[in-house]
Amino acid sequence: MAELNQKTQETGKKKIRSRKMAPKVDLTAMVDLAFLLITFFMLTTTLNKPAAMDIAMPDKTKADVDIPILIDENRTATLILGEGKFTWYHGDFKKPISSSKIPLDIEKELPIVIEQLKEKISKMPNTKDIIVLIKPSKEARTKDLIQTIDKLKDQHITRYVISKTQIDEEKQLLAAIK
Repeated sequence: MAELNQKTQETGKKKIRSRKMAPKVDLTAMVDLAFLLITFFMLTTTLNKPAAMDIAMPDKTKADVDIPILIDENRTATLILGEGKFTWYHGDFKKPISSSKIPLDIEKELPIVIEQLKEKISKMPNTKDIIVLIKPSKEARTKDLIQTIDKLKDQHITRYVISKTQIDEEKQLLAAIK
C-alpha cells in the first residue's frame, strides 16, 4: 500500500499537551487510476499509418537479364530528372521524334508535358499506349521521383519504368540543366 507520511510540526514551546498523529494518505487508488488511464489511452490511440506506394518490380533472374526487350520507339517517352527540374524526349535519344532542350519545372510543367505526349502517342498509328521511362540522376530528390509518379498516375498512365542507367549524352544533358 502506498502511503504519504508527514512529520508533526514541533513548536518552540517545551510544553506539549497531546501528541497529534500525523495524517496518512492512501495513494493506492490514485496509482490504480493512473495505470487504468495509461492502459486506456494506449489501447484507444491510433498511430500514424505509413503511406506506401505500390511499385511492381520484376524478378531478377539471369535468363531475364540476358534477353533484350524491344520496345517501339513511337510509344516511349523518357523523363530525365534533375533537382526540381526535368527534361524529356520522345523516341530514341539520338533521333528523337520530339524533345525538350531546356530544363522544365517538375511541379508546374510536368503534367502539361505528359498530357501532350499522351495525346501525341495515342494519335500515332499502331500504338497502344504510352510507356514512360523515368531516369533520375544523382541530383534528383526522392520528392521529385514521387511527384513524377503521382503525375503519371493522375494522367492514368499505367506503364512506366524507373531506370538507373543513363547514357553519356543524357548525363551531359543533365549537366546542362544545372
